Amino acid sequence: MAEDMTTPLLSESEVLADAHVCVTSPTVAILGSGDFSRSLAVRLVACGVGVVVGSRCVNRIPSGLFPDAVELKNQERAVAQPVVVFMALFPEHYRSLLGLQSALAGKVLVDVSNAEEMNIHGSSNAERLAELFPDSLVVKGFNTVSTWELQTGPHDGSRQVLISSNSSEGKRKVVELARKMGFHPVDMGGLSAARDIEVAPLRLFPSWSGSMVVTFLLFFFFYGYGFLRGILLPFLAQGHNAFYRLALDLVNESLPAVALVTLALVYFPGLLAAWLQLWRGTKYQRFPSWLDKWLQRRKQLGLLSFLCAALHGVYSLCQPLRRITLHRLVNTAYRQVKAGIEEPWDELAVWRSELYLSCGVLGLGVLSLLAITSLPSVGNTLNWREFTCVQSGLGYIALTLSIMHTLFFGWDFAFHIEAYPFYMPPSYVLAVVLPCIVLVGRCFLLLPCISTRLTRIRRGWERKRNCPVLQHHHVVANGVP
Repeated sequence: MAEDMTTPLLSESEVLADAHVCVTSPTVAILGSGDFSRSLAVRLVACGVGVVVGSRCVNRIPSGLFPDAVELKNQERAVAQPVVVFMALFPEHYRSLLGLQSALAGKVLVDVSNAEEMNIHGSSNAERLAELFPDSLVVKGFNTVSTWELQTGPHDGSRQVLISSNSSEGKRKVVELARKMGFHPVDMGGLSAARDIEVAPLRLFPSWSGSMVVTFLLFFFFYGYGFLRGILLPFLAQGHNAFYRLALDLVNESLPAVALVTLALVYFPGLLAAWLQLWRGTKYQRFPSWLDKWLQRRKQLGLLSFLCAALHGVYSLCQPLRRITLHRLVNTAYRQVKAGIEEPWDELAVWRSELYLSCGVLGLGVLSLLAITSLPSVGNTLNWREFTCVQSGLGYIALTLSIMHTLFFGWDFAFHIEAYPFYMPPSYVLAVVLPCIVLVGRCFLLLPCISTRLTRIRRGWERKRNCPVLQHHHVVANGVP
């Protein structure tokens, strides 16, 4: 069944105050008295629909659980008049209603249950319900709607309700009811589609899985590489114990590398798509499936990049609080006093720190703006040109600032032999390779000779040798038989 809640998130009075109560519609019955039943009743009453709740033991329902406008009856009396009946029960209790077959004949039964596991073996819950009540019109729907969404009032009309049924009449009644409740019904076809609808709420971040796996693998790579290069090999070769770096230093070295590479992965598929269109000379050929999926996951990759960058910023702010940092400052001051150096000043180091910190702060700020505009509530307020300007234009600015932050941090260290212990380059050298490739590729696309051709292709122009129909029209237009 749809998601349960032990405690209502909004009071009944708040929901009723937000709704415009219309002229009372025909009564709807709800079998079951759980949290979902209560939230559904509150929403229906707020939309001007009469509600009667049927329970096996009416006396066991606490007073005040349902709105005063809801009638509480036993199951047989509850389904006597209403045409639409919501089955707010767990599927294993459906057989207990077999005694109501004659009372439910010809009525619309709305199955709101969810599957218990991803792989459904045999019939869906809705199909089994249809087998138990062959004279009723079974409709699958509302299982993807949680109790919270039922109680938030009629302001979430963009929320989709997936509906499937073999009965067009039953489907029509449920569609009308969903619209009256402020939802957007989506017809998924016959009752056989109930299998996919029932497992939909069980999918855990379906559009995030690939992006999260990529981000985790990148972090695992950079963290393992840093551990091998900076901790394990020095310990085995020189006996130097630096395992304390595992908790903070190594994490803080890995996070910016992951953030930089992940941000590059946001814009790399767009470059591949552009160059593929230039090579094909048309926009009417589909991209490979892997590239198409990659393009659809760019928002998730961008948000994960922002998460890593934000964590890197927080970890960096914690650096002065570490005991090892205080220990190093005291030792440095002691060596300076012992050497008789009164006011040490390293102009080059100062410029390096100022520049890489400034670029890092600016890059994180722009990345924050990208993350905010990725939220649907914010992105929907922008027109297409504004959204493109922010996500593409500012996105490349964020990538450029992040690369500059990394290069200023590395300064000229990457050219010193000391930076390659055990012939292994620093992590930031590996992390900056793909972003630089993306930035150079983008610069090439901005060249007038390339950008003009790409714009023409995206406006529908095709190379004639790639389009036989255009070739034919071109030959006929020039009078060649």
